[in-house]
Amino acid sequence: MSIDLSQFIPIFLEESFEGLEVMESSLLNLEEDDAEAINAIFRAAHSIKGGAGTFGFSNITDFTHVVETLMDELRAGRRSFSDSLKSVLLSAVDCIRLLLEAARDGISCDDPQIKQVHQQLEAELSFNNEDKATSVESGLETTEVSSPPTPFTETQGWVIDFSPAPHLLMTGNEPILLMSALADLGQLNTHVTTDQVPSLGELNPEELFLHWKIDLYSDCSELAVREVFEWVEDDCSLFVLPLQKLADVIPEESVPNDSVSAEVAFEDVTEQPCNALPSESASLEQASVSDSQETTNLKVSGDSSAVPVPSGRKGQADQGSIRVGIDKIDGLINRVGELVITQSMLGQVGLEMSDCDHPGVERLNDGLVQLERNTRDLQEEVMRIRMLPISFVFNRFPRMVHDISSKLGKLVELTLSGEQTELDKTVMEKIGDPLLHLIRNALDHGLETPQERIAAGKAESGTVHLSASHQGGFIIIQIKDDGRGLDTDKIREKALSSGLITADQLLSDTDIHDLIFVPGFSTVVDVNDLSGRGVGMDVVRRNIESLGGHVAVVSEIGEGSTFTVSLPLTLAILDGQLIQTHHEIYIIPLLSIIESIWVSTESLNAVAGRGRLFLFRDEYIPVINLSDVFGLSETPKSFTNSLMVVVEGGGKRAGLIVDELQGQQQVVIKSLETNYKRVEGFSGATILGTGQVALILDVAGVMKMGLDSSTNRYFSAINKDDGCLSAKVDI
Repeated sequence: MSIDLSQFIPIFLEESFEGLEVMESSLLNLEEDDAEAINAIFRAAHSIKGGAGTFGFSNITDFTHVVETLMDELRAGRRSFSDSLKSVLLSAVDCIRLLLEAARDGISCDDPQIKQVHQQLEAELSFNNEDKATSVESGLETTEVSSPPTPFTETQGWVIDFSPAPHLLMTGNEPILLMSALADLGQLNTHVTTDQVPSLGELNPEELFLHWKIDLYSDCSELAVREVFEWVEDDCSLFVLPLQKLADVIPEESVPNDSVSAEVAFEDVTEQPCNALPSESASLEQASVSDSQETTNLKVSGDSSAVPVPSGRKGQADQGSIRVGIDKIDGLINRVGELVITQSMLGQVGLEMSDCDHPGVERLNDGLVQLERNTRDLQEEVMRIRMLPISFVFNRFPRMVHDISSKLGKLVELTLSGEQTELDKTVMEKIGDPLLHLIRNALDHGLETPQERIAAGKAESGTVHLSASHQGGFIIIQIKDDGRGLDTDKIREKALSSGLITADQLLSDTDIHDLIFVPGFSTVVDVNDLSGRGVGMDVVRRNIESLGGHVAVVSEIGEGSTFTVSLPLTLAILDGQLIQTHHEIYIIPLLSIIESIWVSTESLNAVAGRGRLFLFRDEYIPVINLSDVFGLSETPKSFTNSLMVVVEGGGKRAGLIVDELQGQQQVVIKSLETNYKRVEGFSGATILGTGQVALILDVAGVMKMGLDSSTNRYFSAINKDDGCLSAKVDI
């Protein structure tokens, strides 16, 4: 029965992209004697190459093979690490990513960068090649008998029987690299059997017909031996036996001193599957091989009875996870959201029946309370499924900082903290670009050149610190640099010349700093490919606010700047304040609310042509009547003893006049754009326990509608018939 391998390609691609992240981060932090990082890079490259070979992506296999070979020479000590090698390997990671993306999209990739980097890799590989140690491959052509090294006894080590499948080479794996890795563990005594090699006329050059018997003299563990073969364990037959046990089974005078006798002795004792690792306390009791079966059975006894043999694969203890498509998770979250709405409706029915004199009402209410508790717990657990550490976003920035700082001629140290802070995957996917703009801004505008920093009495290397933390139901991300800071005088002059402000306007430093988020604003004189076009910071604010978040900046000239981004942990649920205006129910996100207060006509100040202002904490804020903005009433509302909710959005504050507060509630967000169309002033909708549709306010959008005197657009009453939304726009 043939297996359709194409079904596994998405998994291969996902794991390969993860492997590229490992390669990139390890290369950026690699030092010459960092064996662990070198091995991590080698394993990632080897895994990508092997998988690409399995699925027929020959261009990926050929390219990654050169990277793998270079890393193998590094790990074997036959090559020294250098900055030039680091640079070309980082470029190789970019090329592999391009090839993987092309494979994912089903298109060809003929980017000239790939050919250029491939030539650079080949040049690195051939550099000083004549000085390298003799390849292990020469030892595979004939039988080698090497005396065990002095620290080991002749029975200290392992006997390895390695029979690769004929298709091993087509998966991108090479025995020479496996032997080289074994040689790193100790002294090898190898013998290759060629009796299965067909005649020249029948030989398929892409298939492998060799069989190895290996004595490894080493004090390493069996797990270390099996890790060498973990990449090929599904494409080989592998048996590992301690030399000491072999000596116990075979008479002392016949302990194998050459590979031929080792081959005979090995066949006389037990064989065990490729992925089996015996317990150290287990003893060999009996092995029986059935001629009618292809598998080999091993009976292992421990204290008293046969026990399952655990796998020896690396990371076996961390197999408590599965890969699930995000569409399935989204579907599950939507269903749980509907369940929460249904539970809320039942709870409302329970409240209405609380005055009913019936013996079953009390039991009904008890059941509804338990249902609410279980539903909320289920919702929280399901939401956790989509939560991922923000390191998935943070890990892309070290490489970017490395490349941009080199291009700008600056010395930069990027520090990270809070990488394990969890965030909803949907939020994470949309926050990457805004953070990228902020970090590029810090590198280009914020940090000085080494010469400027030394002249200012600073260390020549600048620092950018990226951090994340939880505060309540929100995530706080900060980008802090120790650079030159924002020049308020320069920003003010540019704003004046651009007509953004007038000379008589009194602005605080915070107000001036906020001008950098105005579309088209830039103080850069020389435009380059990084900045100066006035595009970026306004996009940052707009994208963050579209997620229900907020961005603010605090800066001190000569000391640096700190950008703080506040975001909700998820876009699926929302903590909101229910308000009523002219018989309509709306929801204001709690993140946007500062305070709710009663106001009177006397406390408001009328400004000709600009509406009314209210003095709130030494700051005059505009007052917006929601009933007027949404066109809910033909008669202007009186401000006598009105209830006002002070909100913040887009870096500005305003007071929203409402009729009534109806309590706080966690609601399930439904997208207006997906289910209806985009409606200005609203970020979404939800269904209340009464079955009524309530619109969720986009605070920044409502403020823009209420304060923009150049528009006469007002929304008429919002109809909520049968759960469908309709809006009429009067112009």
